[in-house]
Amino acid sequence: MLKKSKESQIPVKNKRNTISPIFHMQTKGENEKYLSKEIIKVVKKTGVLNLHGKHLSHVPDKIFTMYDSSDSHEVNLDFGRGCKEENDLWWNSKPLTNLDLSSNVLTEIPGQIGIFQDLTVLNDLSHNTLESLPSGIGFLVRLNELDTSYNRLVEVPPDIVNLRSLAKLDLNHNSIKNLPESLGELRRLQILYAQHNDIEEIPDFTGCECIQEIYFGNNYIKEIPPEMCDNMPHLKVLDLRDNKIDTLPKELTKLMHLNKLDVTNNDLTKIPAALSLLPHLQSLKIEGNKLKYIRPDIVHTGTQRLLQFLRETLSDDDLTTITCGAVNSPAEACVFPDRYRMRNGNILNLPMKNLSNIPDHVFMEAKEAHVSVVDLCKNKLSQFPLSLLLLADYLTELNLSTNQLNEIPAEVAKLSKLKFLDLSNNRLNDLPLDMDSMKHIRELVLFNNRFKKIPDCIFGMIGLEILMLNDNKLDEINIDGLQKLIRLATLSLSNNNISIVPPELGNMSHLRSLELKGNSFRQPRYAILEQGTESILSYLRDKIPR
Repeated sequence: MLKKSKESQIPVKNKRNTISPIFHMQTKGENEKYLSKEIIKVVKKTGVLNLHGKHLSHVPDKIFTMYDSSDSHEVNLDFGRGCKEENDLWWNSKPLTNLDLSSNVLTEIPGQIGIFQDLTVLNDLSHNTLESLPSGIGFLVRLNELDTSYNRLVEVPPDIVNLRSLAKLDLNHNSIKNLPESLGELRRLQILYAQHNDIEEIPDFTGCECIQEIYFGNNYIKEIPPEMCDNMPHLKVLDLRDNKIDTLPKELTKLMHLNKLDVTNNDLTKIPAALSLLPHLQSLKIEGNKLKYIRPDIVHTGTQRLLQFLRETLSDDDLTTITCGAVNSPAEACVFPDRYRMRNGNILNLPMKNLSNIPDHVFMEAKEAHVSVVDLCKNKLSQFPLSLLLLADYLTELNLSTNQLNEIPAEVAKLSKLKFLDLSNNRLNDLPLDMDSMKHIRELVLFNNRFKKIPDCIFGMIGLEILMLNDNKLDEINIDGLQKLIRLATLSLSNNNISIVPPELGNMSHLRSLELKGNSFRQPRYAILEQGTESILSYLRDKIPR
């Protein structure tokens, strides 16, 4: 079923590509040929089976018997003659850990899939014609990634909550109406994609305390349960665009680590002013609503101007409730946590303390507490605290946003385990080239600085998935550099000085979110930008010279 934007009434693309009229539906026998003896031999050596795009109409039966010793002559008792290579012996075979069945025409997955209890990635089932998932899927207790996107699912089996190792679940582009009530039992779940479904209610996430990103765009959700905000201490991204929500609960202000909230194209008439005091909120998208008290020009100017407007309308009660008196508190009143307090949660948390420097002993005690998260946002730091390097063995998240930093030292590259780095709202115009060695960075936030070009070091960060460079002074897009970032899913370049968008950007089909508004280019037109990332990428691809 095609869904339409509530504002533009422009239908989005169909959920799956139309099958070619000359397409030949393969028989079971034809499917089996893809599991030759050579391929099975490779599977047993690597634990990986890739059957992507083979036009499979059925899962080959050989998958479920390829590890049977009776199916081959691998046991050779005549060790003196004709012994197989050591890696070919059945007791040296690696179990199947990674299975890819995507981009086929499968209508069902046999329940036998449950025999592969060593599977960690089922990435997998996407882009097929599945109408249900097998009940045996609950036996895959080691699975940490499950992708069932672009199918015809109408429900998710209840036993999916048995996947206690699951960290990433992708259900987008299906016809799902309800998610399991006990979804909270997925206690290790970090990312949930559920866009483009028929979901009407947000499920109970109680227990999902590890959740960091939730995507519910393009559904039929009418409200956000206030109690939902009590159970998500680490939530960073909440995408609820293109739904039917008419009110945002004040409890959203409990999501103290939220950095992206998208409620585009809903039925909202007002936005809680207290959202402006969430210390990490970097992206607030509210376009396409029926707002009564915010002028359209403020909405379209961008997040920073919008947050400023909301702050100007705050009441004293809002200010007291959210900040608990932390805003504008003098440095002398700040009590640095000791190592015992930091050990509870492995976090050094000092946002909004009016700090211009931090004593070395704080980081020494943080090292003793094995601190992995440091939050120093909204202070007055003018220099990067080099004592942070003491935490190089543990630090995975660092937030230095909204300070007064003019440069970042090359030594920061020694923080090699960093996955999240926020340097937004500073005075930076470049980053040291040595940072290209930081291969584990997953999210890099640099908006509202003074960059005139994308720093070259970024193109070496091969693990990068989210790059926020909006509200800078960029005048070009280095497409050759960006194309090296094969995992990049979110790219924000809005509110810069970009005059030309290279058509080749359209080939970065792995982008899920691309923001280009607020630049000086003429093409793509604003109407295209309003239709979302898929439309932008499609438009750009059509402009590539052939």
